[in-house]
Amino acid sequence: MNRTLWLLCAGVLVLSGCSTSRYQHAEDFTPVSRTDLHNLPEPEPKQEPRSAMGNPSSYRVLGREYHVLASADGYREQGIASWYGMKFHGHRTSNGEIYDVYKFTAAHKTLPLPSYVRVTRDDNGQSVIVRVNDRGPFHDGRIIDLSYAAAVRLGINKQGTARVTVEVVQPPAADSVRWVQVSALSDIHAAERLQQSLQKGLAPMTWPVTITSEDSAKPLHRVRIGPVPEGQSLDDVLQRLQEMQISSPMLLAVHQL
Repeated sequence: MNRTLWLLCAGVLVLSGCSTSRYQHAEDFTPVSRTDLHNLPEPEPKQEPRSAMGNPSSYRVLGREYHVLASADGYREQGIASWYGMKFHGHRTSNGEIYDVYKFTAAHKTLPLPSYVRVTRDDNGQSVIVRVNDRGPFHDGRIIDLSYAAAVRLGINKQGTARVTVEVVQPPAADSVRWVQVSALSDIHAAERLQQSLQKGLAPMTWPVTITSEDSAKPLHRVRIGPVPEGQSLDDVLQRLQEMQISSPMLLAVHQL
């Protein structure tokens, strides 16, 4: 939950004047917990123009130069995720938006602002989608700084950091076809039981429920519904999942599979 101060102003990183005096609190601290945090919806990736602020071709922090990527396409990295809290709540992020600890956002050193990424814990497969609208973290070994809400969703709000994989999620094209990913499980038998439960619970709908497994030493078995067209059909599937008390399904565009 440590964080280096920065401010991207008119496309140029200005360290002079970025002192603790612009913050209400000298030290970061944990926000007040909310009972609805686990039920808050994650951001849905959408096409957005680059922010006018926060996207210089390069900038320097603490004597090190960083180059903002021209494109986020295909970006993937592994490293340590941290999070930042109430010291920064209500203050402007690098692209000029207001940081809200209860929204699913993040800071990254080089991704274009805004970008959408999926952050997955390497130890247990828990994941969250966040909208990157800030710069940082400027600590060796740390690759992304999460909002408090995102940290809670991943279960790292108390331990502070975790090793994760960060993957860019491309927004779907207009009128695209989507899959609804319900879960990613390490136990194939649990995945098969979930598949059967979904097939029964979604009836008389006819959308296929499939299991996609990774070919690795510790595979994850992803249980997905689809393809499901956008619009009323997608709304019907999400409503049925809510009735089945399945929260936070992940929407995947056809070109993300």
